[in-house]
Amino acid sequence: MSAEATNPGAHSRRRGRPRIDLRRLGRAALLGPVPRDRLPDAIGHVADAHRAHHPDADLAVLHRAYVLAETSHRGQFRKSGEPYITHPLAVTLILAELGAETTTLTASLLHDTVEDTEVTLDQVRAEFGEEVTYLVDGVTKLEKVDYGAAAEPETFRKMLVATGDDVRVMSIKLADRLHNMRTLGVMRPEKQARIAKVTRDVLIPLAERLGVQALKSELEDLVFAILHPEEYERTRALIAANSGTVDPLTAIADSVRAVLREAGINAEVLIRPRHFVSVHRVQLKRGELRGTDFGRLLVLVAEDADCYAVLGELHTCFTPVISEFKDFIAAPKFNLYQSLHTAVVGPDGDVAEVLIRTHQMHKVAEAGVVALGNPYTAAPGDGPQQSGDEREDPTRPGWLSRLLDWQQNAPDPDTFWSSLREELAEDSEITVYGADGRTLGLPAGASCVDAAYAQYGEEAHGCIGARVNGRLATLSTVLSDGDTVQLLLAQDASSGPSSDWLDHARTPAARIAISGWLAAHPEGATVPAAAPRPQVNVPADRRTAANAMTDLPDVRVRLAGCCTPVPPDAVTGFSVRGSAVTVHRQECPAVARMKSVGRAPVEVRWGDAAECRVTLVAEAFGRPRLLADLTEAIATADAAVVSATVEPPSEQRVRHTYTLQLPDAAGLPALMRAMRDVPGVYDVSRAQHPAAAG
Repeated sequence: MSAEATNPGAHSRRRGRPRIDLRRLGRAALLGPVPRDRLPDAIGHVADAHRAHHPDADLAVLHRAYVLAETSHRGQFRKSGEPYITHPLAVTLILAELGAETTTLTASLLHDTVEDTEVTLDQVRAEFGEEVTYLVDGVTKLEKVDYGAAAEPETFRKMLVATGDDVRVMSIKLADRLHNMRTLGVMRPEKQARIAKVTRDVLIPLAERLGVQALKSELEDLVFAILHPEEYERTRALIAANSGTVDPLTAIADSVRAVLREAGINAEVLIRPRHFVSVHRVQLKRGELRGTDFGRLLVLVAEDADCYAVLGELHTCFTPVISEFKDFIAAPKFNLYQSLHTAVVGPDGDVAEVLIRTHQMHKVAEAGVVALGNPYTAAPGDGPQQSGDEREDPTRPGWLSRLLDWQQNAPDPDTFWSSLREELAEDSEITVYGADGRTLGLPAGASCVDAAYAQYGEEAHGCIGARVNGRLATLSTVLSDGDTVQLLLAQDASSGPSSDWLDHARTPAARIAISGWLAAHPEGATVPAAAPRPQVNVPADRRTAANAMTDLPDVRVRLAGCCTPVPPDAVTGFSVRGSAVTVHRQECPAVARMKSVGRAPVEVRWGDAAECRVTLVAEAFGRPRLLADLTEAIATADAAVVSATVEPPSEQRVRHTYTLQLPDAAGLPALMRAMRDVPGVYDVSRAQHPAAAG
C-alpha cells in the first residue's frame, strides 16, 4: 500500500482538512486524461489490458478514478523518486492483466487515497458507490498512532474480515504487495527482510489459498531473493546456464503435438518454465537437475473430456511415470485448482512433467478468485446479491470461514498474529463428513478435537469421544480426507477439555477455545476430565451358583468368572481340582482351549432358581462422576455389586468391570441398556476374560 510513500506536504489524516471537489475532478475526467509530462496517458495501459478480458467494459469510471488518484497523490513520491501515482497504476495493471472486473480496478486505483491523502470514504462512496468504498476501506491500513505495535496484525485482521465478505479485498492487497516487493530494493536491508518474512508467512499462503498462482509464484521468487540470497544466486546461475543449452522439452513437446494431432484432438502444447523457487525445490528433491527439470509441458484443450482424452493418448504413446499421476479435475484442490498431472518418458529417455487442463481451468489456475469476476452478480442486470446485510459469497472457502470464526475469540493481537501464521502454514486441506451429512473443511493432520470445535464451537468442551467411519475412536485420532465423524457430547454441563487436548489440536479455533477454558477453570488444568481414577476393588463373595446343576455326585458347581453365564445361556462344564465343576458359556474361548487339550466336558443344566451372577464390562470415555453414575444405574436395576474394578484410563478411555448379583436373569438385558445410557459409556458387554471375581 503506502509503505514507500514520502510526502513533503505531510498529507496526514486530520480533522478540518479541506474537502476535494470530486464533481470538478469528474468533469475533468470526461474531457480526457489530464496531461502530465511523465504520465501522458498512463491509464491507457490499464484500459488495454482490461478490454482484453472484458471487451465491453465501461472505461469512464476508470478514468474518473485515475483522475482522483493522480490529483490526490500529487506531490507524493515513492522512495525510488517516482511519482506516487505509479504505484496504484502498477497495482491496477497487475489486476487488469489477471482479468479483474471494473469495480476491482476502480478500487485498486483508489486503494491508497483514503490512507495517504485528504480523500475520505464518504467522498469515495458519493462518487463511486458502496462496493468500491467497501473494497477501499478493506485494504486501508490502521494507523500506528492509534494501534502502536498492534497496527500490522490488526490491519490484517480487519482485511481478512473484509475478505470474508468480499474476496476482492485480498486480491487488491496481493497485487499491492507484489508491486511493493518488486520495488523493495530502495529500502534498508532490515526492513526488506521484515516485509519479506510477513509476505512469506501470510501473503504467499493467502495467494495459494485464493488460487492466484501468478502472484504467488512471483512473490515466492522475490522473497527467496531477499531471505536466501546465496541459494537464489545459485539457482539463478543454474537457470542461466541451462538457457544456453538445447531444451529437451522442445523435442518432447513436438512429439506430443504430433500424437494429439494424429488422434484428432485440438490442443495447444506449451512449455512452461519453472520459476526460481520451483527449480530450487526440484533440486533439493532430486539433487542433480535434469534438462527437463527447468520446465513443464502445458496442454490446453476446450472441454473436460478432452483432458482425459489427452491423458489416454499420452499414456498410450509414451511410457507414463504412474507415481506422478494426479487427478485434480475429479477432486479439485481447496483453492479452486483443477488440472491433470502426469509425467511421461520422451523418445530420448527424458522424463517430462505434463499438466493437462482446459483454457478456463488455466485461467482460474493462474488468477484464482480474480478470474471469477464479481461473485455477487448472478446475471447481467440483476445487481449485487444480498442476504439481509450480509453478502453471499460463493467463492468463500472453508479455510476462510474457519479463520473468521476463530479470530473473534483471539482478542489479543499477538495471539491472532501467531495463530494466523500457524493456520496459513498448513498447505493442504481435507474434507470430513458429519453423521448428518454436513461437511467440515479442516487442515491436513486435524484430529477429532479439531472437528469437534469446528462443528460445535464452545459446546465441544463437553466432547467425550467420537466414531470415525462407524468405529469408536479417541479424540486424538487424526482424520483423513473423506472420513465420516460422529462426535459424542457429554450431557454433564460441567464437563470440560483436558490440557492434553492441546497436544492433538491443529486448528487455532480449537487451541484458542481450549486454552480459554483452561484459563477460566484452573482446577480443570490440573485435574483433566479424563484423569485416572484409583483402582477400586470390592471383595468378591465366593458363594456357589445354586441354579447350575450336574448329575455328577458329590461335586460343587460354580460359574466361570471369565464369562459368568446366566440362564438361559447354553452352557457346558469341566471338572477341576477340589471336586468341582466350572460352568462356561459354550462360546467362551476357554471351552475351545480345554477341548483342544483333551479335557472332557461335563453336562450341566440350569436349575429352577431365578437369581444369577454375571460379570459385565463397561467401556467409556473418562469423565468426572462416571463411577457414581454407573453404580447408580446398577442399583436402580436392583442388582447388587459383588465386585468392581476400574482400570486406569488409556487414551481418554476407561474400562469398568462389575460382577453383579441379579435377582432374576431376565433383567440382564434391561440392566445392560441402563448402563449403556450413562453419558460417556459407549459399550457394555459380558466378560470374556478372567474377572476379578471368581
